[in-house]
Amino acid sequence: MNERIKELALEAGYVPVPNAEFANSLNEAFHQKFAELIVQECARCVTQPTIQAAGQTEFSMKALQDVLANDMKAYFGIE
Repeated sequence: MNERIKELALEAGYVPVPNAEFANSLNEAFHQKFAELIVQECARCVTQPTIQAAGQTEFSMKALQDVLANDMKAYFGIE
């Protein structure tokens, strides 16, 4: 499992089961696939943003980052 995914899984409360390599490997495979699906959705949000800035045709990089970040949060229902 990717180290960052492992860190996030632990931060989210994942605790490996002692002496249960098979169960832990299944959990790690789940976390890896789950993370991949979330990243794919985030990439979709970046390539197809749904939030429009009223009347603006040009964005600063910060404004664009804010729009994309807000779009991803809204898509996943995260404040």
